[in-house]
Amino acid sequence: MVLTTILLRRSHGHLLWRRLLHLHFPLFFSYSTSPDSIPFPPMAGTQDDLSNFEPEPEPAGPNKPDSTDLQSFIQHLSTAKSLSSSQKQALSLLKSSWGVEVSKELVCKAMWEVRKDWELALVAFRWGEACVANYPWAWLFIIQVVCRKERFDLAWVLVRRMYRNGILTQQAMIIIMEWYAAANQAEKAIKTFYIMDRFKLNADTETFQSLLQALCRNKNIEEAEELLLTNQKTFPLTSENFNIILNGWCNIMPDILEAKRIWREMSNYCIRPDGTSYSHMIRCFSRVDSLFDSLRLYDEMKKKGWPPPLEVYNSLIYVLTKENCMKDAKNIFERIREAGLNPNVESFNSMIHPLCEKQEFEDAQAIMEKMTVKGVFPNYETFHAFINQDNIEETLKIFRKMKEQECGPRGSTFLFLLEKYFGSNEPGNAMKIWFEMKKYQIEPDRSHYMALVKGLVKYGWVLKAIEYYNEMKSKGSIPDPPLEKMFKAFLSSNKEHWGVGRKFTLQRGKPQFHISIGANVYSQGNNLNPYHDLDWNKIR
Repeated sequence: MVLTTILLRRSHGHLLWRRLLHLHFPLFFSYSTSPDSIPFPPMAGTQDDLSNFEPEPEPAGPNKPDSTDLQSFIQHLSTAKSLSSSQKQALSLLKSSWGVEVSKELVCKAMWEVRKDWELALVAFRWGEACVANYPWAWLFIIQVVCRKERFDLAWVLVRRMYRNGILTQQAMIIIMEWYAAANQAEKAIKTFYIMDRFKLNADTETFQSLLQALCRNKNIEEAEELLLTNQKTFPLTSENFNIILNGWCNIMPDILEAKRIWREMSNYCIRPDGTSYSHMIRCFSRVDSLFDSLRLYDEMKKKGWPPPLEVYNSLIYVLTKENCMKDAKNIFERIREAGLNPNVESFNSMIHPLCEKQEFEDAQAIMEKMTVKGVFPNYETFHAFINQDNIEETLKIFRKMKEQECGPRGSTFLFLLEKYFGSNEPGNAMKIWFEMKKYQIEPDRSHYMALVKGLVKYGWVLKAIEYYNEMKSKGSIPDPPLEKMFKAFLSSNKEHWGVGRKFTLQRGKPQFHISIGANVYSQGNNLNPYHDLDWNKIR
């Protein structure tokens, strides 16, 4: 009922239609060449390239044990795993081959070191469980490790064991809720919140706000708003809670109409906007180049006694630069100092980004040189602005400069460029970017593979797409059901084109489907090799 009310209150149905289009035509809405593809203006506290696609960083590791014992321990873990068909067998092998006493510090550090291999981390945890039985960090960490791979079944087993051991805390449930939200399972995240009392845990305001933030961070903003309104008797509506929703529409899924609606809703519920509310709205107005509204709210904010934080000044710098008010934008730097603040790298980025968007790269370069003279050094987002230019050779030069200044390039840099080039009819450049990743020791994650596979499919290179899709799954990434279905149909409808010994098969793997491709299939003729006009050797 509340969700219906939310939808009816909206003056436009554009968001609902947008979500329906994404649902039914996902491959056609996968690429963005808008300025929003690069963070704008750079957000305070923007996470690194890993956490752009993963909700939370790993927790801080424990004290470091003896390095020799640690490496030997990890080697035994890897050997036991490779020689065993099950975790039970691996544990049995470890017990018979490892003669050194296991300590809490050794187990925890080993888990930390092998955290990217969830199975290996779990073996380490189970082997040393007696040592960490009453050490919450180890339990919370391994829950996060298995949730990262969407093994929520194992996470719940661990939660129940923590409960029996008397060490279960709200943090364990928060981790599960955050990862459910990251896996686009908002309903399960919310259900987890509601069943906390079964484990004799208090679902307090902090936990409630953590869930709201997790939902919004992963673009389930409507669900977060519904949750907020349906629980207002238990968790009274406050500006702090509304600001989480407002942040979603202003910064995570920028939508000025939705942001304005939430602003009105706050008034309807007699909630006064605070300084954070104004900061979010000013940023949102600056995103859509609304100079008048940005300045209006800035003046209103000061009149109501809310001192503007640095991020507000950065938003004003952006919108003034965007509207070619360069003199006024530069004057904002003086206002920053008058307010007792110091311009940071985001302040200068807020001027550099719009200049680069307007292809005024020389002026942007001058700003970057000025900031370094003032002792403010560029970050990877500064360089991201310059890679928005069309010349790929210049982009590669920027990569080298980023590496020299230890600013990347990062995984998010390559993801942006993959989407940009596939979206702008430049698949050859997209593939150059893909091969360039290896030169900078960037390990592609699922988001990179999905951008690549969808791009190859978009341009008809289905066979090459299947090859990279298989590679993605071989690294432990979860499959994509729409792609699985499409590839299965493709293989089924084209199997008569392959000769003896060149068959394509779709096999059921564990725990997911795997597509196997026969050898030398790419040499079977142009009708089956739709990317024959692309010279892969030259791209590499």
